[in-house]
Amino acid sequence: MKYKLITFDLDDTFWDIAPVIIKAEKDTRAWLQKTVGEIEWGSMSDFMGIREDLIKVMPSLEWDIGLLRKEIYKQKLKNIVPNESERNELINTAYSMFLEKRHEVIFYDGVYDAIEKLSKKYHLGILTNGNADIFKYDIGRFFDFSISSFDVQDNKPNKPHFESAKNKYENISYEEIIHIGDHQINDVYGAYHLGMKAIWFNNMNNEWNQSFDKPDEFSHWNDCTKLIEEIDER
Repeated sequence: MKYKLITFDLDDTFWDIAPVIIKAEKDTRAWLQKTVGEIEWGSMSDFMGIREDLIKVMPSLEWDIGLLRKEIYKQKLKNIVPNESERNELINTAYSMFLEKRHEVIFYDGVYDAIEKLSKKYHLGILTNGNADIFKYDIGRFFDFSISSFDVQDNKPNKPHFESAKNKYENISYEEIIHIGDHQINDVYGAYHLGMKAIWFNNMNNEWNQSFDKPDEFSHWNDCTKLIEEIDER
């Protein structure tokens, strides 16, 4: 057996995250407005502008997305709720609500069966730039660890996620690790650049548009374990 550890991305790899985030955002905003009255949320470009301005002042918000969201709420509430203690309590409650709702995901068909089968042969771990907690789900029992951007204070495709995963075991090299994810840069390039085996989850039938060779890919989780078996026998 050539490989010992398989790591996985979460958002858009185990589930479709866009509708989950949209609903979580809408529900949280609705609760805040019911509590304090009308809030001017602005457009998506306004949101991104606030995000960029906050990161310029506090660069750690690039990877601390929980605090980033709280800071955005603070910007929106500062003129509506002048009392700092009351405002902070609202922000913390709103963030907790958002975080709970962002976990209301629907796993892609075949994920559970694939992970259960792979866990009998390999060590498994999670590498995510997001803040989903795999251990909130039953499937979490198949994983040794989960590493987020907050944990390593950086984002994929940079090295810390991958290095932290490798260092959890003695005598495992990058060449003995497979990483699976949907993102051509954050997942595939991040792993490939370190000498890991990258597998691209491509359920959207996207074109490969990178300068390095396209990796092995699959579009449905029912095909995952067979592909890994084939790779491990090469």
